[in-house]
Amino acid sequence: MFLAWNEMKSAKLRFLLIIGVLTLMSYLVFLLSGLANGLAELNREAVDQWGADAIVLSDESNINLPQSSMTIQAAQNISAKDKAQIAQILLVARKSGTKIKESVAITGIQKDQFLMPKISEGRAFTTNNEVVADDSLKADGLKIGDQLNISSSNQKLIIVGFTKNAKFNAASVLYTTQSTVQKIKYGKANASGKGLINGVVLRDPNFAHLKVNSKLKLTPIETFIENMPGYTPQKISLDFMIYFLFVIVSVTIGIFLYVLTIQKVSIFGVMKAQGISSGFLIRSVMAQTFLLALFGVVVGFVLTTITGLFLPAAVPIQLNLPALLVYGLIFILVATLGSLFSVQTIVKIDPVQAIGG
Repeated sequence: MFLAWNEMKSAKLRFLLIIGVLTLMSYLVFLLSGLANGLAELNREAVDQWGADAIVLSDESNINLPQSSMTIQAAQNISAKDKAQIAQILLVARKSGTKIKESVAITGIQKDQFLMPKISEGRAFTTNNEVVADDSLKADGLKIGDQLNISSSNQKLIIVGFTKNAKFNAASVLYTTQSTVQKIKYGKANASGKGLINGVVLRDPNFAHLKVNSKLKLTPIETFIENMPGYTPQKISLDFMIYFLFVIVSVTIGIFLYVLTIQKVSIFGVMKAQGISSGFLIRSVMAQTFLLALFGVVVGFVLTTITGLFLPAAVPIQLNLPALLVYGLIFILVATLGSLFSVQTIVKIDPVQAIGG
């Protein structure tokens, strides 16, 4: 470590350039990680707020909530520890008298069941056509008392409250009564008076033992999230980009250190002639790489944190500290392993040839 540190101090510019490259790579890894988490949260925020263990949907829905349909009677026959009915339709809402449009997931629930969100501003809905909206809509100019026109329907909704973290499949959620969803979906409440819903959300750790109608399907909540349109392909794509970056880091640092080792062959030859072993020189190179990667990761982390503070709200970035720490450690490990490219060169150095003998 002493040799590695002193060499870095004596050739500051050279090693600052290497640290700069590692900083940019770690910065990119951390930013991609934040974007991956942010995009994932856009899809699952509302579902995570439910605190559910499973969901029951129709068997032919392909584990897609808006495409599912069942009767309330079928929902009532499900004997779970705690359950909540849910109706949902994905549409576009426009603020009356303006051109402000938003993709929304109009979600019908019952106020006395656990799907009822916590109100961050305003009040809960009390009658049909009143909604509690995701508070991200405030950034687009919507406020309490605004009236919303709904596409493909003559129904008008009024915002009476806001709740936090209510995104479903990247759409802002509007919580309202089930009757409101039925009116938007069918033009009026179902003729039977009981209506139709899309699914039943369960809070029951032992849900796997529940029996449901053959036309219904019981699905763990994580499986339900993974089957949201675009969720899994998007997450896998971003994860693979991060993994490939680690490979690129390993190759890049290996090339840098190999070139530096070639330039220092004569110096290493002199050191070997003085009795310094190849093992000592290899440990020195690896220690030097560790220090370079550590500095790069620390600076990259600081830059990522600063960037996260100044990015506009429209950019879905979420910096997860435990994940960043894991990526940082992997980054340092991969970079250190990349230094092994130089090991064979160091071992093969002949002191006599290296010093021109």
